[in-house]
Amino acid sequence: MTDLHLHPSLREPAQTSKAWPFEEARKLVKRYPGGKPGGDPVLFETGYGPSGLPHIGTFNEVLRTTMVRRAYEALTGGAATRLVAFSDDMDGLRKVPDNVPNGDMLREYLGKPLTAIPDPFGKFESFAHHNNAMLREFLDRFGFEYEFVSSTERYRSGAFDHALKNVLRHNQDILDIMLPTLRAERAATYSPILPVSPKSGIVLQVPVTVVDADAGLVSFEDEGETITHSILGGGAKLQWKVDWAMRWVALGVDYEMYGKDLTDSGTQSGKIAKALGGRKPEGLIYEMFLDEKGEKISKSKGNGLSIEEWLSYGSEESLAFFAFREPKAAKQLHIGVVPKAVDEYLQMRGNYPAQEPDKKLGNPVHHVHVARGQDVPATELPVTFGLLLNLVGVMGADASKEQIWRYLGQYVEGADAATYPELDRLIDNAMAYNRDYVAPTLNRRKPQGGEGPALKELDDKLATLPADASADDIQNIVYEIGKNEAYGFENLRDWFKALYETLLGSSAGPRMGSFIALFGIDNTRRLIAEALA
Repeated sequence: MTDLHLHPSLREPAQTSKAWPFEEARKLVKRYPGGKPGGDPVLFETGYGPSGLPHIGTFNEVLRTTMVRRAYEALTGGAATRLVAFSDDMDGLRKVPDNVPNGDMLREYLGKPLTAIPDPFGKFESFAHHNNAMLREFLDRFGFEYEFVSSTERYRSGAFDHALKNVLRHNQDILDIMLPTLRAERAATYSPILPVSPKSGIVLQVPVTVVDADAGLVSFEDEGETITHSILGGGAKLQWKVDWAMRWVALGVDYEMYGKDLTDSGTQSGKIAKALGGRKPEGLIYEMFLDEKGEKISKSKGNGLSIEEWLSYGSEESLAFFAFREPKAAKQLHIGVVPKAVDEYLQMRGNYPAQEPDKKLGNPVHHVHVARGQDVPATELPVTFGLLLNLVGVMGADASKEQIWRYLGQYVEGADAATYPELDRLIDNAMAYNRDYVAPTLNRRKPQGGEGPALKELDDKLATLPADASADDIQNIVYEIGKNEAYGFENLRDWFKALYETLLGSSAGPRMGSFIALFGIDNTRRLIAEALA
């Protein structure tokens, strides 16, 4: 792992950087002015509920937390830290997700711990193991440094036994915190402890009486019989707000961020942590990702982008770049945002080498690559992703990757996959995006009014240019034609829109000079001829 974030030139500007990871990290510096007592690492935690397939929001939490972690290390000159990715996999399955197979089978296991439910995909020992594996696979692929912790393992191994006895000792204190927040019907059956039925294996939500806190014994009604039961060694789990607070205290968590929808939960869990003798961690309350309809993304609905979907159409870095921006603002997350994120990431990366240290720390790409344990790449790509998409679009869905590289070779001397491996991957992304989302919507319309004569003049002017004419020279010609009042364009935007709609079949597009230089003058003249015909 590179220590880019610890570079001496960045230490001083880090102290005053207004980039949000540094603002968050300063909360921890204030919390521990002399470092964490006993020299222990500052502990960052992220939580995951594996009741549904992981989506980008899940990954987002690990990414952003890692960015704060690295910012804290930069501020302190490399103070020790840990990141725990905690899976609440002992939770009982409350409803069957819409986006998994074998729903009827899953319905038979409602209420049972997620690690006690067969994997509907038939690949792992349980549903939770499958979803945990999916999460870890991507976190590993992205290069995060983390420790995966399973709730089931901690409960069943007895690692939480001491903390569970502490919960029993403070059972009434917790009830005093929680009951005023609940509706009367819910309050009547509420208990901080959720015993696992020794009869059915279901995580029960029933009133519980503490029999012996030091021994971990409780009593409750199970299938009409009042039984005494040990909550230790996996015999129970906690209501999730209590569970959250117990984890903070038991693990010694110093920082955990969470979504705006959990604001009230965080408040209650903070009060419970205090009752248990601990302290609520520092953290950022972030806004939620929304789908294209403006609705909150849900694991069970499956209405958000999956990690795999984003990576089919864009790079890993573009995903991290998107997640970095404005964490306190709600953002729509759908397929349409991918190309813009790719190009904005590449543009910011191109700016990075020449920036002063303080500007580097405000550049999202710094945090993207530090989170991955990498230096920021110094290479620049010869074309934008948007331009690549337009090239693939006009070449058609049947175009091969080899054909695309041949076109690029006309525009960029020596362009090939060996020289530009990153561009080679983006060509795959562009071909997939074009196939799935662009090609089905392309519709080249006929020129109208002065558009036909304007296209004819463009064709005549292009015919006089050499094959290797520069993008700037071509762009100047396009501008001159658009400014000619004889063609009736109110502004240049109308002219460019006409070019996109008649030649490319879309309402938006690239810088035309760059596109024509890339696609080739002869090929562009063929497009014009088809439009005029």
